[in-house]
Amino acid sequence: MKNLIYIAFLFVIILGCTTSKTSNRKTFSKEEKVVKNDTIRIANEEIEYEVIIIDPGFNSWFLSYSKPKNYYSQQYLEARNRDWVIGWNNRFMRGDRLIDMSIDYQNNIDYGYEVNYMLFNYLTYFQLTNNIKLGGFAPRI
Repeated sequence: MKNLIYIAFLFVIILGCTTSKTSNRKTFSKEEKVVKNDTIRIANEEIEYEVIIIDPGFNSWFLSYSKPKNYYSQQYLEARNRDWVIGWNNRFMRGDRLIDMSIDYQNNIDYGYEVNYMLFNYLTYFQLTNNIKLGGFAPRI
């Protein structure tokens, strides 16, 4: 019985002395800086398209990490969005539990800068917070 106590004590000491691995890489979680009423609507009234984002944490992430408007060209945003939307819709079709609906993003429509900018930022946020890759381009901030 005495040996069992010593073994249990030694086990606790060994577990308490292990070093933890730390990483300088920034990880994002949905719980980080959650803001109430985190709904964003961006619309291009001229062509009647809009992006509505209802995701806790996105607004605060967007305010903290997104690049300013006009940092990227519209062509850059469209290229990323096309690739990532295909990955998003493929996951939706496979029944991915993280994706509730598909995105109807068509290559032949000019959605305007605002819609592309918000969609790009949301897809970047989604990939970083869920640690997944939707397409050939890796998300980065």
